Amino acid sequence: MSIDLQQDYFALFGLPRRFDIDEGALEAAFHALQGEVHPDRHAHLPDADRRRAMQWATRVNEAFRTLRKPLARALYLLEVRGVDSGLETNTAMSAAFLMEQMEWREAVEEARAGGEVGELEHLHQRLRQHGRSVLAELQAQFAADDLQAAADTARRMMFIEKLQNDIDEALEALES
Repeated sequence: MSIDLQQDYFALFGLPRRFDIDEGALEAAFHALQGEVHPDRHAHLPDADRRRAMQWATRVNEAFRTLRKPLARALYLLEVRGVDSGLETNTAMSAAFLMEQMEWREAVEEARAGGEVGELEHLHQRLRQHGRSVLAELQAQFAADDLQAAADTARRMMFIEKLQNDIDEALEALES
């Protein structure tokens, strides 16, 4: 068994290089590769072969984690398509988006400070719905090959995921 560690994640799983993927095919390819490269299957081999098996297993796991999550998949696809998503350099966002983020954050902080679990759950549900609409926007941008717009939308999705995590943490703190 030999995996080309230089091939992209899509090729590794035999998937077309696009944003919309067949999650069942990804899962099936992951389990098939996992069975082939699992370090336990190579425990009887010399050290160099065991290390190579560990590299393969690590690569397969990393590729699966990346492709199964829409934001990570989008950022990776932009990278392999040669588009700088601007995570480090482009922090410009529309005024409307920034205002919306401030409003979300204020609502979360008010609910957290007031111990309002129901309100936090409601905010989480609304944010999840909003995230689905942004995801649909991202899918359309990739389908239209509008990679710069997809990079902008991926940055917006990062804010949404961060806010969802903040709400989860607030809920966890209040429920414990």
